[in-house]
Amino acid sequence: MFIKTIEPEEATGEIERLYSAEIASMGLVMQATQCWSARPDVILPIESLLHQIRDGFSLGVLNFRLITFVAAKFVPSSYCSHVYFRVLSQALGREKALAIQRDHRNAGLSDKEVAMLDYAAQISEDASRVTEADIQRLRSLGFSDLNIADIALAASFRAFMSRYFDAVGAMVEPQFLDADPAVRSELSVGRKLDSETTRTETAD
Repeated sequence: MFIKTIEPEEATGEIERLYSAEIASMGLVMQATQCWSARPDVILPIESLLHQIRDGFSLGVLNFRLITFVAAKFVPSSYCSHVYFRVLSQALGREKALAIQRDHRNAGLSDKEVAMLDYAAQISEDASRVTEADIQRLRSLGFSDLNIADIALAASFRAFMSRYFDAVGAMVEPQFLDADPAVRSELSVGRKLDSETTRTETAD
C-alpha cells in the first residue's frame, strides 16, 4: 500500500467491527477494504453502497460478479481480475471462468449474457461511446430499464473501486492468486504482481 491506512490491530469502533466481520468470513482484512480507511469517514458508506448494489442487484449476484469480472479486465484492474476469477471459478468452474476472461463472446454464454457483458466492457473502456441503439439492443433481448441501469451501475462502480485500489497501491492477497503462473500472468491485466506476492503464493 502506498498510503497509511488503519491496520487491524489499530482499528476501533465501527471500523474494528467491519474488520472483525471480514476476518470472521474470510480470514483476513482485504487491502480492498483496508485502503478506504485512509478516509475513516468514507469506509463504511463505501462498504454499505457495495452491499446495496450487489445484494439488491436485479439480475442476481452471479451476474453482478460476471459484470464485475469483465469490467475489471477492461478498466484494467489486476486486483479485481484475480479476486473475481477466484470467486467465479468456485461458482462456474475454473475453465469456464478462464474462457470468460479470455473472450466472453466465445465462452459458451447465452446471447443475453454476451450482450450484458458487451455493455459492461463498453462502459469500462469508454462510456461516452454508448448510444441509444446499444440500449435498444439490450431491451430487445429482454433486459428491463432497471436491469440496464444495474449493469451500468455495477460496471461504473467497479471502475471507481478498481482505479482507487491502483491509485493507493492495494495489492492482491496471495490466497486469491491462481496456482498456475501462466494464468496469474493472464489475469494481471493492469498492474503486475510484485515478486514478494508471487514468492508468498509459491511458498504456500
